[in-house]
Amino acid sequence: MKCREDDQKRVITVFYEVDPSDVRKQIGDFGKAFEKTCVEKTEEVIHEWRRALKEVAGIAGYASSNCEADLINELATNIMGVLPLTPSNDFDDFVGIEDRVMEMKTMLNLQTKEVKVIGIWGTAGIGKTTAARVLYNQISPGFSFSTFLENIKGCFERSCGNDHQLKLRFQGKLLSQIFNQKDIVVGHLGWAPQKLSDKKVLVVLDEVDSWWQLEEMAKRAWFGPGSMIIITTEDRKLFKTLGLEANQIYEMKLPIGDEALQIFCLYAFGQKFPDNGFESLAWEVTKLAGKLPLGLRVMGSYLRGMSKDEWIDALPSLRSSLDSEIESTLRLSYNVLSVKEKALFLHIACFFVGFKDDRVKSILEKSDLNVIHGLQTLAYRSLIYVEHRLIRMHSLLQQMGEEIVYGQSAEPGKRQFLTKATEISEIFEENTLKPCTILHMLWGRPSIRTLTFTGKISKTSTTSLVGSQLTSSSLALTKRSQERRTRSVSMKAIELLHSWDYTE
Repeated sequence: MKCREDDQKRVITVFYEVDPSDVRKQIGDFGKAFEKTCVEKTEEVIHEWRRALKEVAGIAGYASSNCEADLINELATNIMGVLPLTPSNDFDDFVGIEDRVMEMKTMLNLQTKEVKVIGIWGTAGIGKTTAARVLYNQISPGFSFSTFLENIKGCFERSCGNDHQLKLRFQGKLLSQIFNQKDIVVGHLGWAPQKLSDKKVLVVLDEVDSWWQLEEMAKRAWFGPGSMIIITTEDRKLFKTLGLEANQIYEMKLPIGDEALQIFCLYAFGQKFPDNGFESLAWEVTKLAGKLPLGLRVMGSYLRGMSKDEWIDALPSLRSSLDSEIESTLRLSYNVLSVKEKALFLHIACFFVGFKDDRVKSILEKSDLNVIHGLQTLAYRSLIYVEHRLIRMHSLLQQMGEEIVYGQSAEPGKRQFLTKATEISEIFEENTLKPCTILHMLWGRPSIRTLTFTGKISKTSTTSLVGSQLTSSSLALTKRSQERRTRSVSMKAIELLHSWDYTE
């Protein structure tokens, strides 16, 4: 314990066939053995021993009440996680991570005496946590204390109740993690700065999704000179609350070149290249994953060990639906949106990917979606991005949006959006269309240019044919309030080119 106090060494406790409370109070069989050990020792020595044992019992550790083999495995695994990794091994299983970590290091300025805050930003599943973990393993030996708080949004959620007590509880959790002590109880809000202000600390806050988490766990004034706080999030706007400049934020981007294929192959084949005969299949699945590391890992793991024929049989399912692990991860980003932001996300996912941002604002300006603010929010949360004035969305996010709409009703005519030609034709012919929006698909999906059908379209109400133009030899068009409208007509085709309302 003297090494822990004087040299700030990490202590890992193992309570082998003894209860930690017996150690803390020196009672039971442990107390009897301790009394024998104290024979002929001075009161000063005994007092120091008792103090040390009480402190040891307060450190989170391992107890042999569990299966001994499990205890050994857990202890060995966690010790390996605590020990700094050899740099040469850091990148063996992570394609492209070395360059990204090196870029992050150029932002750190490890020699500064100031408390440094760095942000890592990117969409869900892009590898923020992986990069932060590798960076943490490399630089943590240079700090007196360090902790990696993974999945903040899942483990540190705000609940109703006394705000003061909430702050005390979260400070206690933070201090317990930093000092590796069990259940530190914070008596007042000044404890964190008192305990940390003279210590050089490295803290990684992973997957932060609320400003209050930063308020309770990332105050620079708490930490000693040279400390560093690294934050990963999908919401770039959170960095504004900390006053971070652009050069303090690292944007995680999708793999470049052949990196995506190599990542997929690591999980599918256990090597960075496909087996003979699987080359074209591997490329196709890599494209289906949209280069997103999460998708590459999940799809690769799913296909590993399958024969070529089994791969071919699995492809239709991979094309048409999201894996549950991928969906649950991406869905977290969607769930935190407001009602209007969710609606705008679905509009974009089902139709506006690839549209100019000004065009989208113009089309939706009369809606109540608050489009300009909504687009900014979606971009901040890494759900869309604008490239050369065109709105872009990752293909897996787009697929998730389409599946959300598909799940609105088993009846196509009752969904908010329709994207499949067969369903659009069907609801027109069967007169099952409810007020909804008819859409076609672009950018890599089968483009619906013309819908052909027979029969008469009955009168409908406020059905918006976004991106459409109705054409027919018997189509009657009139102008009213600068909008094109038509009554019940017989039609043979809809050409999807422009936008206007088809209403009664």
